[in-house]
Amino acid sequence: MRIADVVKRKGGDVVTVRPDATVTELLGLLSDHKIGAVVVSDDGEGVHGIVSERDVVRHLHTDGAGLLEAPVRQIMTVEVHTCTPEDSLEDMASRMTDRRIRHVPVLQDDKLSAIVSIGDIVKFRIDTLQTERDQLRDYIQQ
Repeated sequence: MRIADVVKRKGGDVVTVRPDATVTELLGLLSDHKIGAVVVSDDGEGVHGIVSERDVVRHLHTDGAGLLEAPVRQIMTVEVHTCTPEDSLEDMASRMTDRRIRHVPVLQDDKLSAIVSIGDIVKFRIDTLQTERDQLRDYIQQ
């Protein structure tokens, strides 16, 4: 199984935010789209960083409420781990677990095409196992 299989099932929509957007604007995007992280991009194709709700919480704790008017670039993670649609699902799950990251942008031809979360990967694996179980049960009952 590949990352492309997960993206095909969940869709390739990616919410992005510009580096100069405020943290308040970021919070609006996270809330409106019911997501946990946003790719930081000037043009919606490149990946300049990633920022999650955890980043906001950590910085609020240290920087205080003034952070809400700060630019996203101030709190984003610059070293972004990415993958491609051809990457193995099992390898990506392992890398995400080892690196303790929850969201990975998917690049195709060096352009942002999707984002996958550890939850997306777990859900895909569970759905696949349930489908296999149902097929085996049907086969045995025939």
